[in-house]
Amino acid sequence: MKVKIKNKIKSYRRVQELLRNKAISKGVNLIAPETIFLSKDTIFGKNITVEPYVVFGTKVKINDNCQIKSFSHLDGVKIGKNVTVGPYARLRPGTILKDNTKIGNFVETKKSTIDQNSKVNHLSYIGDSEIGKNSNIGAGTITCNYDGFKKSKTKISDNVFIGSNSSLIAPIKIDTNSVVGAGSVITKNVKKKSLALTRATQIEIKNYKKKKKK
Repeated sequence: MKVKIKNKIKSYRRVQELLRNKAISKGVNLIAPETIFLSKDTIFGKNITVEPYVVFGTKVKINDNCQIKSFSHLDGVKIGKNVTVGPYARLRPGTILKDNTKIGNFVETKKSTIDQNSKVNHLSYIGDSEIGKNSNIGAGTITCNYDGFKKSKTKISDNVFIGSNSSLIAPIKIDTNSVVGAGSVITKNVKKKSLALTRATQIEIKNYKKKKKK
């Protein structure tokens, strides 16, 4: 059993070495290639840079002029031109990133399309979603796509700004040129050119003293 396992590991290492060399021969810039893991069907365009400790699952296609930063994991993803991903990004199957998009650190996507010039920069989950052009998704945004029984879609139109730490309860649509205020829980559709926010009133008690423990 140990011999079989060792042989499998050796075989896997040989395959990875061949895949890395093939990518490098086609002009892909693999930084620290021994830390990067590819699939047999990974497709790279021109002028691609892959930083250390990146894993490519199956069915990943990356177009020209892209950068995949360290500690990212991509699986079942289509990426357009001039796209930056990571570091620490998790792109799951069904993710489509159009040209000039950006996925930042600690962002997870699944079954979502992000259109041209849109950004999801920090600490966000985007699942079962459509994001239009020129939209910005603030840090800590979550698309709440699962209610315990079924998955629902979130649609974010063009030129939308989603403030940090927002929860979008699907099914929901945020229409064109709208803004969602930071810290909001949005449960209803937002109309064009609107500001939507949900916040409790801030209370301040002056000269407050903590109660002493008995």
